[in-house]
Amino acid sequence: MCADVIVAEDDGKQAELIRRYLEREGHTVTVVADGLTALEQVRHRDPDLLLLDVMMPRADGLDVVRVLRAEHRDLPVLMLTARTTEDDLLLGLDLGADDYMTKPYSPRELMARVRTLLRRPRRTADPGPAPDTPLRVGTLAVDPARHEVSVDGTPVDCTPGEFRILAALAAEPGRVFSRRRLLEELHGFDRYIGHRTVDMHISNLRKKIEPDPRRPALLLTVFGVGYKMADPGKGPRRAEP
Repeated sequence: MCADVIVAEDDGKQAELIRRYLEREGHTVTVVADGLTALEQVRHRDPDLLLLDVMMPRADGLDVVRVLRAEHRDLPVLMLTARTTEDDLLLGLDLGADDYMTKPYSPRELMARVRTLLRRPRRTADPGPAPDTPLRVGTLAVDPARHEVSVDGTPVDCTPGEFRILAALAAEPGRVFSRRRLLEELHGFDRYIGHRTVDMHISNLRKKIEPDPRRPALLLTVFGVGYKMADPGKGPRRAEP
């Protein structure tokens, strides 16, 4: 699949390396060196993919993602970052990035992740295989048709990736989902996409829906396997209209 890709990277050597690998696979590549130009190019070109460095002049990568998602632009975003703290990576995913890679990275792995993101359909109002009618698990309500989440009636903002995971778990309380299965919910399984991406989405979700994220009562870890939604004892219950 040949795609239109924007590379936002202010390190000239890194940008040129990425360009060569992308063009080798037949993609059209536009390289920019700052965040504002990246925004302008996305608005002008409507590309298929944005590779986005975090640390850039004029506007950093986090600001770029924040603006793009506020404009409801659904292009896949792969963030490239030298930051390795969990809070920094969580923030990127929370703002709406689809995946991330920390520097230094393998160009071959980068291309594998690019292929995975390009295979993923563009987002729509329908998040996928989750049921069309709202689901309620305890005080948590998930509405796939409206792409809405609430806890005790209070709306909760979720990124598309977080919503896909939450909808899958809420549809089958008590069922254990492996990280591999949840990766399929995100954008189709690929062996190069790390399980850590799922862990960070779960961490973000806990901060948003759990009374005490350090002692989760809804999103439970099944050690050595994956995650499950707590089963209130009666199975999934449809939310009241």
